[in-house]
Amino acid sequence: MELALFTLNWFDVVSVVLTFLVIFLVQVLNVYLHILDDNADDGKSIDVVDKAPAKECPILESQSPSSPITATPSKSLASANGKLEKQISLLDNDSHEDEDTLSLENLFPCDQTEIYASKKISFIIDELIQTEVNYVNNLKKGMLNYGQLKDVEDLPEALSGETKQRLLLGNIEEILELHEKEILPLMLRNQRDLKGLFDEFAAHFEKNNFYCYVSFTMGKKSSMQLRQDNRLWLQTYQTQIKDKLGIDSFLVQPIQRLTRYPLLLQQFISEFYKSGISCKPVLTAVCKLETRMRRSLDVVNQAEEIPNIEELNELDLLQMGNFRRATEFDAQHIPTRKKYRSKVFLFDRSLVCTEVRKKRLAYRQHYNWEHVELQRPLDSVSSNANKIINLLVKQQEGASGGGTKREEYSFVAAEAAVVKQWLQATHKIIEIARHEHARRNTFSLPMDLVLGVVLAIWLIWQYL
Repeated sequence: MELALFTLNWFDVVSVVLTFLVIFLVQVLNVYLHILDDNADDGKSIDVVDKAPAKECPILESQSPSSPITATPSKSLASANGKLEKQISLLDNDSHEDEDTLSLENLFPCDQTEIYASKKISFIIDELIQTEVNYVNNLKKGMLNYGQLKDVEDLPEALSGETKQRLLLGNIEEILELHEKEILPLMLRNQRDLKGLFDEFAAHFEKNNFYCYVSFTMGKKSSMQLRQDNRLWLQTYQTQIKDKLGIDSFLVQPIQRLTRYPLLLQQFISEFYKSGISCKPVLTAVCKLETRMRRSLDVVNQAEEIPNIEELNELDLLQMGNFRRATEFDAQHIPTRKKYRSKVFLFDRSLVCTEVRKKRLAYRQHYNWEHVELQRPLDSVSSNANKIINLLVKQQEGASGGGTKREEYSFVAAEAAVVKQWLQATHKIIEIARHEHARRNTFSLPMDLVLGVVLAIWLIWQYL
């Protein structure tokens, strides 16, 4: 009897040890394969060229407080029609790129009391925070008025159902959650620490948390059409709930708010120089944040054109990943030799080519990133070579893995800087795609499964 008990315990011990060894080996194999995959990616040639080095923010180095450029507030185009207009920044030469300007001054905190001593700067910061409070309150009020239309008795059939509600309001609830739970709290807790405020704010742009505005803009056309088709009922409902502004005013507020941010920051920078304040860490942080905001505005503006692409309904935008950039080129489709003005839309998983026809965009082709390669022309002597990008399509031949590349498009930009920025964007997209591909090819056990197996073995060991 004792021998049988000893045999059972020994078997349980061996089972537990083997289980832990298997889990350990799986995780080691997972890490090893991931390292191999990273090394393989490093060894491969990048499909885009001309990766530009990061530049420092010139306003920190080359401009002085007495410079008339820095002291002049930037201009902006009107946005009364609800469309975001591109902001002309104080730093609009795009020379302060993604990376921060690193120096010993930036590594240590500076005395921010002289910043708050400026009444104009304090007024700008107070306005930034107070308008954020008002924005959150207005969105909450709008959601109370129009977020539960399904409960209204005389709701027309054209507005009933979750799908129509989503079409009408877009993802404005997601925008409200971002500002109520993240942006407003970070402003309130950093009222006396501007560098912390600007750094935390910029981190949300770096994490792409403001992509909700891109999604909102892409659904703007459908929402406007739905409101127009049901205008009489919406006006009657507006009167019933005593909403003086109406649903149109409610749904234009995200656009207006995103436009307001960089204007306030530009005023802050201008007053910063006028006051002669010496606090480089704060200036570096606001510089970086202003850049992120301008780029987000550009993407939001460009996203408004996506629903206008004719015959785009054959593509599933959700399967194409996040939208990143749209750029105009003089394009030549090599197989057909057709030349036309083109606008190229970059998504995380594909590239979409369209033809510009006056105010219309006609869909032409789309390509997944794993099937294309971007190259500069071989004739580098030509003065226009740095303005040209060739798109090649990879073609597989046989089962041996060999393949050829067929020239598909030749894109010519008006300026070399356009090509440079476009290549930087495509490089980032390709890196994101490779990272996702590496994660898909990584073998790992779900943690809940591992814990379940361990618990089951422990129970067998204890009670059998």
